[in-house]
Amino acid sequence: MLTEGKKSEALVKIETLFEKYQTVANELFKTEIFQEKATDLLQQHFSHIRHFTQDVFTLWEEKNILAQGELLSTALMHLHLLESNHNYVLLPALNFMRIDKNGEPDEFYIKENINRELQKYPNTKLFITQGDICRDAFGEVDNLKRGGSDYSASLIGAAVSAREIQIWTDIDGFHNNDPHFVKGTKPIRELSFDEAAELAYFGAKIMHPSSIQPAQKQGIPVRLKNTVKPESEGTLIRETDIPGQIKAVAAKDNITAVKIKSSRMLMAYGFIRKIFEVFERYRTPIDMITTSEIAVSVSIDDTTFLPDIISELKNYGVVEIDENQSIICVVGNIKADEQGIALRIFKALETVPIRMISYGGSRLNISVLVKQTDKIEALNLLSKYLLQ
Repeated sequence: MLTEGKKSEALVKIETLFEKYQTVANELFKTEIFQEKATDLLQQHFSHIRHFTQDVFTLWEEKNILAQGELLSTALMHLHLLESNHNYVLLPALNFMRIDKNGEPDEFYIKENINRELQKYPNTKLFITQGDICRDAFGEVDNLKRGGSDYSASLIGAAVSAREIQIWTDIDGFHNNDPHFVKGTKPIRELSFDEAAELAYFGAKIMHPSSIQPAQKQGIPVRLKNTVKPESEGTLIRETDIPGQIKAVAAKDNITAVKIKSSRMLMAYGFIRKIFEVFERYRTPIDMITTSEIAVSVSIDDTTFLPDIISELKNYGVVEIDENQSIICVVGNIKADEQGIALRIFKALETVPIRMISYGGSRLNISVLVKQTDKIEALNLLSKYLLQ
């Protein structure tokens, strides 16, 4: 609302949100003194938020407001632990989390500063901090842009050389198929880092693929646990190499297929490079690619610059677009030459029209592109024939 200049409507929303926080605080704290401290805390934070309705609203102010949720929740937890007489330290993430000029985590800065902070408390074993929020290269409040608090956990775990990184969510780890569309899915007890990254990238919503990278670089295991069922084993992600296993199936929606059919021979020198350069200029990643003698097809999930991309691609041939597609990805430590794996997959999908196939580029996945309307059928067929 503030971005649209609707200051009075924004103030109403702010007051409604304040009341909700006040209700939570009244239920959380048992003593009158801590209820008063919580109210004072909320007044300070919401006074800060109300201030943004008085001036011109900018992108920096938007990020500052977005950071308040993390700052408020950890501040309330801080008071709760004080009331419960726990020995701990609250480490503000803005003291050590930073991104560089390219928006990427400044891992050297993070490592140096968080360890400097920790050295101040040699006898403390419990620390609390915020997730997602950070400072940019100019010291302004910002965020990690992808992966959220999971990314923060992985970055912090890598910076302090943790024995294990735990990420708690509302599901007991990665499942072997999408439980929203397939009945009887099962949690996966163990995945390699690369398998987990493939599943995260190709549709498993439990975590962002970037969240795994810092832990993988340091070889630190990541365990996904369920806050609703803490007794559940969850999924352990670590360096492991168990070949020949199909672990899971995932789907990625809102995919667009782009086909360029050349009037000349496709393999003319530099043709493929020129096609890729078009997507590179518009910073549009390609998910899948297939080629034939006279055509190349790619799939993308970011269509922000699609009209401009199409306009340039027409210089190299006829362009065809298929929207509303889904990538179905079968993930596991699959040997490209293993007999029967591809046959089992395509036998399972014999009733589903397939637009593109990606096989052999990675030993970790076999992917197919189907119409989005066929996704649920494809997921259930693969579950029936591959995962039972």
